[in-house]
Amino acid sequence: MQDVSSFRSRLVRAALGALAGLLAAFTALAVAELVAGPVRPAAGPVTVVGGAVVDRTPAAVKDFAIRTFGENDKIVLQLGILVILALIAVGLGVLAVSHRRAGAAGVMLFGLVGAAAALSRPDSTGTGDALPSVAGAVAGALALYVLASEAAPVPAPAGAGGGAWSRRGFLTAAAVTAVAATSAGALGRYFTSRKGRGAVASRENLVLPKPASPAPAVPAGVQLKVPGITAFTTPNSGFYRVDTALTVPKVDAGTWRLRIHGKGVTRPRTYTIDQLLARPLIERDITLTCVSNEVGGPYVGNARWLGVPLADLLEEAGVRPPTKGGRADQLVARSVDGMTLGSPVEDLMDGRDAILAVGMNGEPLPFDHGFPVRMLVPGLYGYVSACKWIEDIELTTFDAYDPYWVKRKWARTAPIKTQSRIDTPKPFARPAAGAVTVAGVAWAQRRGITRVQIRVDDGPWQDADLAAQAGTDTWRQWSYRWNATPGGHNLTVRATDGTGQAQTERRTRTVPDGASGWHSVFVTVP
Repeated sequence: MQDVSSFRSRLVRAALGALAGLLAAFTALAVAELVAGPVRPAAGPVTVVGGAVVDRTPAAVKDFAIRTFGENDKIVLQLGILVILALIAVGLGVLAVSHRRAGAAGVMLFGLVGAAAALSRPDSTGTGDALPSVAGAVAGALALYVLASEAAPVPAPAGAGGGAWSRRGFLTAAAVTAVAATSAGALGRYFTSRKGRGAVASRENLVLPKPASPAPAVPAGVQLKVPGITAFTTPNSGFYRVDTALTVPKVDAGTWRLRIHGKGVTRPRTYTIDQLLARPLIERDITLTCVSNEVGGPYVGNARWLGVPLADLLEEAGVRPPTKGGRADQLVARSVDGMTLGSPVEDLMDGRDAILAVGMNGEPLPFDHGFPVRMLVPGLYGYVSACKWIEDIELTTFDAYDPYWVKRKWARTAPIKTQSRIDTPKPFARPAAGAVTVAGVAWAQRRGITRVQIRVDDGPWQDADLAAQAGTDTWRQWSYRWNATPGGHNLTVRATDGTGQAQTERRTRTVPDGASGWHSVFVTVP
């Protein structure tokens, strides 16, 4: 009987310790958020630790995360970090009931890990970034120490049985801790939202000028009337987002600056948003593609962009391409979150519509897509060209500097490969026998699409009907009228670009320079 009572006592103590640990962790995160609000929201411990994890994750694992979780990969990462923190907090709480100082020291140790992660981030602004993690750790350690004290057994009077814990004392301490932590977290979110109001207001007040060079009129017939096919123009709300920013930067356009400097720059420049908007702007329909897009994947979209020709800015700064004696062959674009992307200078100055975009589909860039200014270059995958939240352009060489993704074994240069995709019917669809429209999109930026073919099972390749072509920098819709017969069928598509080169059958993964291969879907006709 005494053994049963002792076991119950230990079980109760463990449960109380676990609860104390969770409350201490909640307190630490809430106080860290409170401190990060007025200091710098991106310095919060979950964000900096998550960023450090992303930076140290192998390319193949990142590719798996994007492929498996899509645009929810960041949410999954943050939830994973919180789950791990919760498990550690439970362990420290159980330890603290018997060893309060050791438990509190464990909380402080994790605070130091968060502080180190904050200081290691490429966008770190200095020692102030460590404050949220340190302050949160101190608060969490104190909370755990107090709660563990209340959960510890109270010595029993002489001659009585074993000690018992103070139920009233622990419940009171737990309630006070929970209320205080919740209040701190709410106040922190208030400070964070207040800090971003200036950026939101600057976007709302930004008036985009009319382009000096409007986009050519989109030909009639670029959009096929086929249910299920991807729209020619991707709405801003549906445009894919793939980046490493766990917290979307909210940049105030009024304080934003862009610096151009480096090798071969004879006239360094710094621009404000007003100075860019006062320049002659061009408007173009351009299809962007992420290098993480698998064969048949969703990470491709087409929008109407408004921006400043990048080549003009480079020429004014004295930059020349390597073929004309220029000293730099790489342009390194830096984002406000520390991301670096490297583009070939030769490509940026070869006449293509490489721009610093300020508008997307008739409105200022959304925050998710780089407000106030982002870079984009037709014909190159985004990881070497499409820097969002850009604030710095440095001219250098490929030998002298490896940008973020190149350090992680992705290719230095990455022209977009010819690709095609079946949008309808969907995989494992069950279309009725008879006439079935197979349709989708194909793209080969800078080269255009001149032919799309469909194969049913192992039959001959048949030409699909092409929609009108809006330009070589945009995707092109296609359709094929198929006389479906009962049974299971494999539908395969391939495209040919404007150089006459057919899309390769060779299947490769996205690393190191983009996926290749034919897209196919299996359907069953009842």
